Amino acid sequence: MTSGPDNPADAEPLLPGDPQAVRDIAEVPAIEVITTTALHLMSAAAVKCGLSEDEADGRWTDLDEARKLITALAGLVTAAAPEVGSDHARLLREGLRQLQLAFREASVVPDPPGQGPGERLTGPVS
Repeated sequence: MTSGPDNPADAEPLLPGDPQAVRDIAEVPAIEVITTTALHLMSAAAVKCGLSEDEADGRWTDLDEARKLITALAGLVTAAAPEVGSDHARLLREGLRQLQLAFREASVVPDPPGQGPGERLTGPVS
């Protein structure tokens, strides 16, 4: 028997250390992990689009970073929608749509319809 990445017995645990932390994570429902992750992506994208309360000078605005975050959010929302139920999916899609519109508004030269962040996954947003 050989050791290495092909042998599960030799694999490093994903969550080494604290067994309580592993138990805590194991008790969190998948829908909560998905929605929490989506909210983190939404919050970060909003800041990068210049939507934070103290964003008068544009110092946090970074549309390249916002594009990446919104596209990742679109992938998560699209993939998770069938799993999270219609109410959660509707809220996630609406949050995504609002960010896509904010991105378009913040852009000096807006992307053509269907080519904005995440629109390859969601379709054109208007």
